[in-house]
Amino acid sequence: MWKWLHPYAKPERTYRLCGQLLPWVSIIAFLLVLTGTIWGLAFAPSDYQQGDSYRIIYWHVPSAIWSMGVYMSMAIASFIGLVWQLRLADMAAAAMAPIGAVFTFITLISGSFWGKPMWGTWWVWDARLTSELILLFLYFGVIALYNAFDDHKTASKASGILTLVGAINIPIIHYSVYWWNTLHQGNGLISFTGKQLISPLMLWPLMINIIGFGFLFGALMLVRYRTEIMARESHRPWVRELIKRG
Repeated sequence: MWKWLHPYAKPERTYRLCGQLLPWVSIIAFLLVLTGTIWGLAFAPSDYQQGDSYRIIYWHVPSAIWSMGVYMSMAIASFIGLVWQLRLADMAAAAMAPIGAVFTFITLISGSFWGKPMWGTWWVWDARLTSELILLFLYFGVIALYNAFDDHKTASKASGILTLVGAINIPIIHYSVYWWNTLHQGNGLISFTGKQLISPLMLWPLMINIIGFGFLFGALMLVRYRTEIMARESHRPWVRELIKRG
């Protein structure tokens, strides 16, 4: 396995691989998100309590899941970069941060639009909402640290440490509805072991969008990863050759 992965430790090889994967991942992401969104907004039944206002879950829940998923992926990449000094891992973490920030922002905004008809207010200092807001600030902090140093190695080390420290917020977000008395509903919407609390007609488009947002993250990651590699390897002959062709 390591023998197969070793060539992709070279930025040029990784850059070309990302270019090969990008069209396929983008097409899958587009089709899944389009299908899940249309199905959820137009064809899923109305909720007996919330009416049609619940339909925001088809973007709110996937973005919330991947706001945490992106951060954990970034933490893993940062750990690899710090321990094994793998530059490509540092580049990956740098590429992920803005994507995670956007997912987190979508989560907070869509949650506010959902909270207004349900709670009668756009925002409360609820444990789940507050910890999700802290996640957004962590993304901003990581992005700021990446851009605060001229030396990429120093920037990666500083932001990597902040990323790993901030990872403690992820279980807090997940378990906040169990640890504290909050307005936010619990995590029982999707169950892989017990009885589902949501109709299959509502669940299937939600699952499609969750997977679709994962592929969307992958597509955006490939684009930003290629950009990050180009920026950091701009002095290399292969990059200059690409620019000349370009």
